[in-house]
Parts: sequence; structure tokens; C-alpha cells
Amino acid sequence: MTQSGPSFIDLLKEVKVSAVHLEMRDSYGVSDERADFERWQQTGERDIDPGSEYWGLWVEIVSGLVRQGVSVRRARIVSEPVTDYIRYEHAGTVVNIGAGEYVRWLPRRQASDIALPGNDFWLLDGKVVRFGHFSGDGEYLGDEITDDPRTAKLCEELVTRSW
Repeated sequence: MTQSGPSFIDLLKEVKVSAVHLEMRDSYGVSDERADFERWQQTGERDIDPGSEYWGLWVEIVSGLVRQGVSVRRARIVSEPVTDYIRYEHAGTVVNIGAGEYVRWLPRRQASDIALPGNDFWLLDGKVVRFGHFSGDGEYLGDEITDDPRTAKLCEELVTRSW
């Protein structure tokens, strides 16, 4: 069932046990990162201030969940050699980890025997899945939120096997 109700942030704030994110693209072109990514490409400097406008809300939510005992995990499946965008993500991962996320990187060649969904996703408490949809050039197109038990089970099996 696709939901048109609460936003992803609202759903994330309600997580009680675990929030697991899988990223599979080698680059994203989301507009709210564009300026920071371009600055990083030109200067090698990345916004890693957990209180910045870019990071603040995310750090607040994740650190709050972690303080409540929620496990927040993120896996990034990447091609090698990595793209500029993946190097940019890596440069900012210190903020994710500082907020309490557990972050893993998996070379794509080591994921050949893992059945992967067609889209990045968040699995919330093993029950709700939020798929992120992106265009070919990485622009965010929207999401699809489902509580279909078969879909959640598929994602749960994937993350259990990957971690």
C-alpha cells in the first residue's frame, strides 16, 4: 500500500527499534546538495558542521533516535573506482557517524550474489519501507512508502544478509 499520509521525516521520528538505509547509486544530483558538492569539487572542503542548515535537522533526528536506543544503519554499495560524488559523500560521513549512524561501504563487485531492489530504500522498524526514486541523472523524483509485509520482508532479508 502506498501511503499519502505522514512525511518520511515524520515516520522516521516515530521509529522505535531500527532505521536502515541502502544507497546504490554512484551519484546523486539532488538540488539541495548541489552548491555544497560544487564547493567541494572546487576546494575539497565539505560542510561537516553538524549544526549547519544542511545537516542540523538530520543530526537532531538521528542523534535523538540513537539516544532512545534506535539502531540507525546505512549501507552504500559503490562502484570502483569511486565517483567524485561518492568521494564527496565519504567526506561528509563523519557527520553521519557523529550523529550515531553505523555506516558501511560495500564495493559493488562484492554485492553480486545479493538480490537488490531496483531503488534505494529506508526500512523502518522492519515494517515500513520508503523507496526513493531518482532520475537517470540523480535528481530526486519522490518516494513511495509501503507497509506491504512481503516488501518489508524482502528488504529485511537483504539488510540482514548485507550487514
